[in-house]
Amino acid sequence: MGLRREEVAELAGIGVDWYVRLEQGRTVSPSVTTIDALARALRLSKVEHAHLRALTGIGNRRAFVRESVPEAIQRLVESLDQPAYITGRRWDVLAWNDSAEEIFEFGSLPQEDRNTLICMLTIPARRRLYGAGWADIAKRMVAQFRATHDLWAGDPAFIDLLTRLRQGCPEFSGWWKAHDIKAAMAGRKLMKHPKKGLLRFEHATFQATDDPALTLVIYTPV
Repeated sequence: MGLRREEVAELAGIGVDWYVRLEQGRTVSPSVTTIDALARALRLSKVEHAHLRALTGIGNRRAFVRESVPEAIQRLVESLDQPAYITGRRWDVLAWNDSAEEIFEFGSLPQEDRNTLICMLTIPARRRLYGAGWADIAKRMVAQFRATHDLWAGDPAFIDLLTRLRQGCPEFSGWWKAHDIKAAMAGRKLMKHPKKGLLRFEHATFQATDDPALTLVIYTPV
């Protein structure tokens, strides 16, 4: 937009000094009304607006701990015929069924590599799986992960993940610097599997009510 600090503050109806403290990450406690006013002044999208609201409610967050999947949800995933798996807040793959194993081979990976970003961005076989569409899908995943990462910025587990992505994917640093934020959404993916040939899937995600940190991902053949 090219607005100066003074212009943003005026549009949002707040003091310039207070806005500077907020911009610099210093201790302030903006109200929901103020956050909404800033979002309007900056012309944020709905996704960016929601992200800004979430950032103001971080508080003193505990260190990240890898999630566990309740047995009932584990059994649900295993009972599905189509490829399905469960991810956590850091996008670690926590559970999957046989159909997902046939496509993604999570079971052949060490636990530290069972992460959808690690798989997609750093494993050559995964690039080949998506062929020419890999870059667009990977870039969109990075923008979707940004919304989660910023709530955990500074946590050792997330710092380690970013370090691995920078080291394993030449494109990652440029995508990350762009600071794009996108919401997770359903879509289609085309894969060239070395054993199964050309595969077309529709994919959708569902949040678990038992634990909102858990996300169920289902791939439906098209």
